[in-house]
Amino acid sequence: MINEINRGWEMGYGWILGITAIVIILVLIGVIINQKRQYNRLKNKSPLDIIKDRYAKGEISKEEFEDKRRALIV
Repeated sequence: MINEINRGWEMGYGWILGITAIVIILVLIGVIINQKRQYNRLKNKSPLDIIKDRYAKGEISKEEFEDKRRALIV
């Protein structure tokens, strides 16, 4: 039984595992880099910039935006 499994790897099926591992590693590296970029973008924004973005996306109403803006300015 063990010889049959090893024979499968020797016949060329092992490269699938190798390519899969490389793809998984590259995807993880991409996710980590993307998260760091998003964190840096948020870290460099002022609170006023953040509420402007939220208002532009429609996440908050005009009244909420004005209230939050006044609170930040005062």
